Amino acid sequence: MKLDEALDLVAEVPDFPEPGVLFRDLTPLFGSAAGFAAVVDALGEAVGDGVDRLAAVEARGFVLAAAVGYARGLGVALVRKPGKLPSVAGRVDYALEYGTATLELPSGSVAAGERVAIVDDVLATGGTVAATAELIKGAGAEATGVAVVLELAALGGRARLAGLPVHALRTL
Repeated sequence: MKLDEALDLVAEVPDFPEPGVLFRDLTPLFGSAAGFAAVVDALGEAVGDGVDRLAAVEARGFVLAAAVGYARGLGVALVRKPGKLPSVAGRVDYALEYGTATLELPSGSVAAGERVAIVDDVLATGGTVAATAELIKGAGAEATGVAVVLELAALGGRARLAGLPVHALRTL
């Protein structure tokens, strides 16, 4: 399946998780073996060379980064919501387009000096990715860039990432 066909599988769900938000649902894409493979291959290329590890944001980022990590031979640091980890290396609170959230990095999941690429599903306001980059930096590592399936350009997330290279498979 071609990448454009795969990306066309993403569904739009209006008024979720609250009125006025248009949610992009990757579930149909994940359910298509050929579509998922096309996206994983494209994200793997977007990550580039010279990367030691991937950082994945809960929850859909876990699915994507695990597959890209397997394909590229890279380990994955799982950035989690609060209360899910027995040992936390860092914690960051940030703003979403529809509220606030917190992310935590598991202790020992990123080593000082590592080059870490961030993989997630959607870049919206940039809060989640910026928080993840902050967690990576706090662990003494370097965020090398961001690879996402979709970028919602109208929400300005790229501008919030202070020069961090962003590769989106589709910009809306």
